[in-house]
Amino acid sequence: MRHALKRKLILTSTLPLAALAACSEDPGGRSNADQSVVENYESGAIQAEEAADIVESSATDSNSPIPQLPAVGVSLPKLAYAYDFSWRLPGEDIGKLQRRHADLCEQQGPASCQIMGMSKVGDQAEEVTGELQLAVATRHARAFGALLEKEATESGAEQISANIAAEDMSKAIIDTEARLEARTALRDRLQDVLRTRKGNVRELVDAERGVAQVNEEIDQARSWLNEMKGRVAYSRITIRYDSGLQVTNDFLAPIQGVLGSLGSILGVLFAGLLLISAIVLPIGGLLWGGRKLSQRIGSRAGVVTEG
Repeated sequence: MRHALKRKLILTSTLPLAALAACSEDPGGRSNADQSVVENYESGAIQAEEAADIVESSATDSNSPIPQLPAVGVSLPKLAYAYDFSWRLPGEDIGKLQRRHADLCEQQGPASCQIMGMSKVGDQAEEVTGELQLAVATRHARAFGALLEKEATESGAEQISANIAAEDMSKAIIDTEARLEARTALRDRLQDVLRTRKGNVRELVDAERGVAQVNEEIDQARSWLNEMKGRVAYSRITIRYDSGLQVTNDFLAPIQGVLGSLGSILGVLFAGLLLISAIVLPIGGLLWGGRKLSQRIGSRAGVVTEG
């Protein structure tokens, strides 16, 4: 704003002087005077503009008393994305769609997509579930998600859910890098002590132990830093497949539900019978044995009385 104000003051102070000089050059003919005024006015405007540029360049010069503030760098947040997709389709089609998604990942190349895990549980007679875990380059993750959705739609699958979560790793990465730099400087100082052999034997032994401990911390910090950068560079995509309850029509739904629970009901009844038998049979045996024993004792007492 100060530079603009200087430019304006110079222009307003220089242009009237140029106009007056033009008017005083030729007091004769009016047309010649007017032409001279115009030409000198334009010449004065050009000179004023050049003077303003000189002032502005001197203000921005390094020798200027006005301090120049350094530009503030803005770092973008480092985000680790996690995508979660779920589809429902018939059990016999889950394996096919799962393989198509895996093939689609391999077609992108190992630098863009890698298969982290793949599983399938169940058969066509019951509920079938499957899961596919992928690591996709973050710059291609959303476009790859659209390709997965296209393959699933063409297979007749119904999307149940689609979630995207992000975790900011900026602070953790910056802290780890600072810790790594500090530990590296400490290791260099300890190695310098060992190299120059300054100090007694105990100090040198402590320095060797310190170097070994610092190297271990440096390796751990580098490993953790590489893992965090890997999470930022590659997004995790988890794809879940579910067949759900396969029902032919609404009329057979209650019947299939009863038949499905009939086995568990019979099992509960059989377990109850076993429990009752385990309790009643011993008690009934004791009562029956006591009754027989009392009858035998009574019959012997009657025979002795008659005798």
